[in-house]
Amino acid sequence: MTVGTQHREPSPRPPAPPLAAADLDRIRGAVAAALGDFLQTQRATLADMDPTLTPVGDELCALAAGGKRLRPLFAYWGWRGVAADAPGPAEDDSAVLRAVAALELFHASALVHDDVMDGALTRRGRPATHIGFATRHGDGDLTGDGDSFGVGAAILVGDLALVWSDELLRCSRISAPALGRARTVWDTMRTEVTAGQYLDLLRAAGGLPGPGGALTVARYKSAGYTVQRPLQLGAAIAGAGPKTAAVYTDIGLPLGEAFQLRDDVLGVFGDPAVTGKSADDDLREGKQTLLIALAEEQADAAGRQLLTDCLGDPAAGPDELRALRELIEGTGARARVEERIAERTVLARTAIAEAPIASDARAALDALAVAATTRTA
Repeated sequence: MTVGTQHREPSPRPPAPPLAAADLDRIRGAVAAALGDFLQTQRATLADMDPTLTPVGDELCALAAGGKRLRPLFAYWGWRGVAADAPGPAEDDSAVLRAVAALELFHASALVHDDVMDGALTRRGRPATHIGFATRHGDGDLTGDGDSFGVGAAILVGDLALVWSDELLRCSRISAPALGRARTVWDTMRTEVTAGQYLDLLRAAGGLPGPGGALTVARYKSAGYTVQRPLQLGAAIAGAGPKTAAVYTDIGLPLGEAFQLRDDVLGVFGDPAVTGKSADDDLREGKQTLLIALAEEQADAAGRQLLTDCLGDPAAGPDELRALRELIEGTGARARVEERIAERTVLARTAIAEAPIASDARAALDALAVAATTRTA
């Protein structure tokens, strides 16, 4: 579909069957345990180097403690979907769970760096990493500029999360052949996300204009590493071939896009008590999402002037922010983004229904698809 053109909506799929709570809890619990064990060891290593490094370890422990674990869940079920039919000896379930837990540290790295670039104030109901370290600078009566200290510390925390994600994957105890296959997907994912972050900066500076530019940024910055690459990581661990990778692309790209578009909507219209992030931040930061691109396309002269004057203004007050939300609603931008979320979700769920994978994985992925695109946080 081309954004903004007339189109026929795909037939809606029936509600997803509930994902067994026991399965969900088991996987999330195993991922949390793997992260907890790994990070406690790493935290002790930092403290042994010098006690003043303890806050760095504490920050990464806090970052890894939150989140929905969607990426490990997609990776695990991507593995389970094809593991029974894959050639060679089967991988140990607990080792696979440790391997996919590395995605959470990779995600933490991306979040910390993204918050620095966006100037975000909060993340998951707590101060963003650069804000937290700026506060420590002041509380510790250190010299120099506190904000610069916070930004520098956050960049290093994000870098360390990236380094440790590699280490956790390598030490997961999946077999050497499985690790070699996984690294190919892992390296592609890291390149795409880094490139996507640059494309986001470029778009904020006036490059990649329009709805197409917004969707390009969404694909590489977030959508690919949320669903497509985790699914393919699981398939690679299992030893599945290119056909499975293509099937998981058919599922992962539309679903990852729908996930990111839902995130964009929540960033402007979500309940901060649920999302853990201010609903004003995206507007004050001037995030150039599809919502904004579509609103700009349909706005009159007064609306475009409002966007110029108020979008990206850190000092924008309640009246200006309310006016921006009303513009997004009034131009139909929010409704059109909701339509695209629904369309892309249907495409992904259709691909899941037709995928030649194990039935339990098909059911799990379908339920995850619905959860990822109808969430409120």
